[in-house]
Amino acid sequence: MIEAIKNNAAQILEKIDYQVEIGLILGSGLGVLAEEIEAPTLIDYSDLDNFPTSTVKGHTGRFVIGELSGKKVIAMQGRFHYYEGYSMEKLTLPVRVMKELGIEKLLLTNAAGGVNANYSPGEFMLISDHLNFIGDNPLRGKNMAEYGPRFPDMTEAYSKDLIVVAEEAAKDNSLLIRKGVYAAMSGPTYETPAEIKFLAAVGADAVGMSTVPEVIVARHMGIEVLGISCITNMAAGILAQPLDHSEVVETAERVKADFIKLMKDIIKKI
Repeated sequence: MIEAIKNNAAQILEKIDYQVEIGLILGSGLGVLAEEIEAPTLIDYSDLDNFPTSTVKGHTGRFVIGELSGKKVIAMQGRFHYYEGYSMEKLTLPVRVMKELGIEKLLLTNAAGGVNANYSPGEFMLISDHLNFIGDNPLRGKNMAEYGPRFPDMTEAYSKDLIVVAEEAAKDNSLLIRKGVYAAMSGPTYETPAEIKFLAAVGADAVGMSTVPEVIVARHMGIEVLGISCITNMAAGILAQPLDHSEVVETAERVKADFIKLMKDIIKKI
């Protein structure tokens, strides 16, 4: 695995002549931020040896590397999910590769269902903590001591300092932003109303099928993390209507201007 990580990093370094500072993982319908990157270098996942590929609508499937808000960034325009059949090790490979490229901060975004009944579709939520209900952990198995300890601390999985910066950016741009707990489920089915009641009872504010594996691996390597959910729909049972992925993409499209404005200001400030 370490050999694969270093090989993929070397392949990317053949295309750029600078060190990146910030990594971005862009969720369903949120890849539009990558279009704002200046002088971009585009690398399709399929061009990297034994690298996974995106299979979900709304995930383009490439790295976009360049400058955004004055910072050197590498953005994943499309991520991988456990429900696609990838192992935890494989779906978190990009985070390991980005670490090899020099990132110190990782900004993760996702499309999430609102569990907190006070939320509304189109709002943003800063992730203050998470619940891992995927049923697996990307650090299971032999520890890669070269990258981090056997038992990494997760007390502050999401950087309090970066959350403060994000709150300031939202205020400066007159954007309402929530703060809450993200629950990660394995998918690909949406949750049942009973499962949503359970998640609400144990403290979840939003639910999705990503993010947590990447956060665990990032923290294992000492990378500072900021997580932002776009509430694209209300979770099962909260509203009397069926759930559909098209709603996720449509909501992300509707709020893309605010999303771009918020993310660019956060990157500028950190």
